[in-house]
Parts: sequence; C-alpha cells; structure tokens
Amino acid sequence: LVCCFLFCPQPERTYTMPRNTKTTNKKTTVHYEIECEIPVKDGIMDPASFEKFLKEKIKVGGKAGVLGDKVTVSRNNTRIIVDAQAPFSKRYLKYLTKKFLKRQKLRDYIRVVSADKKSYVLKYFSIGEDEESAEE
Repeated sequence: LVCCFLFCPQPERTYTMPRNTKTTNKKTTVHYEIECEIPVKDGIMDPASFEKFLKEKIKVGGKAGVLGDKVTVSRNNTRIIVDAQAPFSKRYLKYLTKKFLKRQKLRDYIRVVSADKKSYVLKYFSIGEDEESAEE
C-alpha cells in the first residue's frame, strides 16, 4: 500500500487567478515650472538656451534627448514649463538646472530654490548682506 503512493503520479492541479476587470490605465501627468525671471532680467541668462539644454538632457527610458510624448518642455517668457508622465521627479529638474548653471559658470552666483511643490525659482546668493552683518 505504501509503495503505491510513492510511485504513482499524482494528478496535476491547475490554479487560476481571478482576472481583475477593473484595470485603469490612467496616465497621470505632472507639471513643473522653473522661474528664471531674476537672472534673465539682468541679462545674465538666456531662457531659450536653458529650454534647449533641458530638451537635450532629459532622459526618458535611459536615453537623453528622446522625449517623445512622455515629456514636453516649453517656455513662457522667463518661465520654463515641464509636463511629464508620472515617474518624473522634481529633484531631477533641480539637478539639470544646477548642471546648466555650472556650464554657464553661474553656479557660484545663482541658486535653485523651491517656491512650492511644483516650482523652482532661480535666485542670487545673498553674500553682501551676510558680510555686512558679520562685520558689525
């Protein structure tokens, strides 16, 4: 009796998972803005070159410059607007902005500050005010 159970093949059991019929393919888009009014007003920075830099350097699927319909970069006077599909971080925009400022040799004078959850502002470092207060 014991031998029969050890050597007889058992019937295979197949399990089927219930299918989820409520799948939603909602494509969420994120909207970020970079306000560069102060350096543009002073004539230090060109927003068109910054827009071009972002279009060339933003990586989608591991490839730079191939934005497709996943990411759109546009310019509205001194404001750069980036609309992207969901897995796109605001921190990545800050990284690219710092990289652009470094190439333009402006990184020592301009910093990138978060204005709110969806935007950054380019501001000057306030070095002069700190030195005056330190001398007193």
